[in-house]
Amino acid sequence: MDHKCPSCGAPLLYVTKLAKWKCDYCDSTYTLDELKKLGVIKEEAKKEEDNTIYDTYLCKDCGAEIIADENTASTFCLYCGNTAILKNKLSGKFAPDKLIPFKVVKEDAINAFKALKKGRPLLPKDFISEKNIEKITGLYVPFWLYDITFDGNVIAKGTKVKSWRVGDTQYTKTDTYQVERDLSVSYNLVPVDGSEKFANDIMNTIEPFDYSELVDYNHAYLSGFLAEKYDISQEQAYEDAKRRTFNSTIAEAKSSMSGYSSVNVTGNTLKDTLNDTKYALLPVFMVNVKYKDKYYLFAMNGQTGEFVGNMPISAGRVIIYTVSILVIVAAIIILVSLIIFALSGGAK
Repeated sequence: MDHKCPSCGAPLLYVTKLAKWKCDYCDSTYTLDELKKLGVIKEEAKKEEDNTIYDTYLCKDCGAEIIADENTASTFCLYCGNTAILKNKLSGKFAPDKLIPFKVVKEDAINAFKALKKGRPLLPKDFISEKNIEKITGLYVPFWLYDITFDGNVIAKGTKVKSWRVGDTQYTKTDTYQVERDLSVSYNLVPVDGSEKFANDIMNTIEPFDYSELVDYNHAYLSGFLAEKYDISQEQAYEDAKRRTFNSTIAEAKSSMSGYSSVNVTGNTLKDTLNDTKYALLPVFMVNVKYKDKYYLFAMNGQTGEFVGNMPISAGRVIIYTVSILVIVAAIIILVSLIIFALSGGAK
């Protein structure tokens, strides 16, 4: 274990609900500042890049060899259960700038999975069972955060349509205008997932994170969790951030072009400026579910509790649900027909 209790020397673990480090042996709790003052936790400093790839790690507590892939920065010893923080994986250019600590716990992820049954009539009844959960992993996922500004001009064709009738003749007049907007739009902390392992649709769906709770990175926060280092470069990820913010800037320009029947953008002179980049670790619970020999992956935002994933559909329930709707619609049609029949005086 990387950190020992100052009172008794036993391992310290970060406790999400307390936002402190706790010793399970003597029940002592410590804040980050307290552990820094006691010399247990040191300030993080970026080092020169270590090009050595570490595939194995010897547990400091029991001596067992832990095998990790080249992107794993924090893992568990399979023998004694203690956290193995591979600090060499997060040094040099891989050293994060910021981190958001976990605020939700494993039980929250379990409860969110069980709550999926609400409002989902097509979900198989036996899917939402805790016994189907194969693994729940608290994981710090690497993200790039960008501050970007777009400056320039957006050009569009706007139309105004006017219609009127004279006698039996309908007239329509369409006026066309060239509409331009000069604008400067700034975006702060635009997130892009820095790992190829995780599906972008899932990572995008559990956003947003509250970036006001970003703290300076310290590897002590990894205690009890897994962590990955990025394998998508800052330059690669920026292309995604630039595309998203460009589209948002165009949408912002269009929204300001009011009073037209239609607006179609025909050109722009927008230029992007990258003002700042941060590399951060963000908290995510990954929930692996096995149902009828097929695996389903769910993710929970470890800060806000947002829970997303792909779910199966019960074919039997689809049939029952469809038949029920058809029966109800048929009953309504018959009822309306009888009412109309009665109001019309019945058969004559």
